[in-house]
Amino acid sequence: MEVILLENIENLGSLGDKVSVKAGFARNFLVPHGKAQMATVNNLAQFEERRADLEAAAAKAKAENETRKAKIEALGIVVITSKVGSEGKLFGSIGTNDIADAIVAVGGAVEKREVRLPEGTIRTTGEHVIDIHLYTDVDAVITISVVGEE
Repeated sequence: MEVILLENIENLGSLGDKVSVKAGFARNFLVPHGKAQMATVNNLAQFEERRADLEAAAAKAKAENETRKAKIEALGIVVITSKVGSEGKLFGSIGTNDIADAIVAVGGAVEKREVRLPEGTIRTTGEHVIDIHLYTDVDAVITISVVGEE
């Protein structure tokens, strides 16, 4: 099924791209969430009329997320305290929700879904470098320091 993307979508395409996707993905996710529309002759004409507005909205969103990135990276090291055993291993783990809450507590604006933990949850004390995916091509890097309390 051919669709026209109305915004940049990671691993799929950019604004205005005509891409082929599975019918269920288009019908159940892209079209209902306003991320794409079916690639018909009428929709192509409507898209070309709206293209400038969509590009302006995308540029504005990217600029806003660039300022968020600067604020997040200016925070420095964010400290999270957690219960720890004698060997430096945590009782439980530090996940995306804990990291997002800690960043918000020190003045950043991050949602749980933006925190990337490719190696899984944090289970040891020490400093860990965390990637935060704010927008397409806008990624912030922050250091999390996990401190144990006995």
